[in-house]
Amino acid sequence: MRLIMALAGLLLAFNAHAGSIEKLQAFIAQTQSARANFMQKVMDDKGKVVQSSEGRLAFSRPGKFRWEYKKPYEQLIVGDGKRLWIYDAELNQVTSKKLEGALGSSPAALLAGSNEIENYYNLDAKGTKGGLDWLEAIPRTKDTMFEKVRMGFRGNNLEVMELYDHLGQVTQIRFSGFQRNPKLSPDTFTFTPPKGADVLEE
Repeated sequence: MRLIMALAGLLLAFNAHAGSIEKLQAFIAQTQSARANFMQKVMDDKGKVVQSSEGRLAFSRPGKFRWEYKKPYEQLIVGDGKRLWIYDAELNQVTSKKLEGALGSSPAALLAGSNEIENYYNLDAKGTKGGLDWLEAIPRTKDTMFEKVRMGFRGNNLEVMELYDHLGQVTQIRFSGFQRNPKLSPDTFTFTPPKGADVLEE
């Protein structure tokens, strides 16, 4: 649940010679949609991996996205621009909530939100480490689920996204098989609860 709003956005291809902030700005201006595979790890405050998962994602700016977790459990998260839908296949349960306003100060705003990123985040280029060019984004408001977001670029691609919460836990997402500005069917971002599923509205 904590990562639902982080999902929206992701991946890119930018000017390989630009700095990390310029790459993010280019992404916002040039990337309207994308799809990719992802591998996700959640680490506790001691760096121990406590959860691993993988799947596929797609997004269309602004505010539409689809995350499909395949392993270890099937879960589908869809943002249709108005509502957020979370489907747990094992429980056959759907949670739905309003999406309005949610992208503004969330990590999703960095990649799938509006063009006014610096209204919500302070951006800081952190240099090169481990072969990646790093960018750090710190929310301007304190009522967010993450205290900072770090993005690592290799060449002209966003390879890693790290989300740091207020308890010292880190969620790391690695992307692969990125496709920039593909033609995505409108059905990609629609969701109808399966017959017989429990639907919880918030």
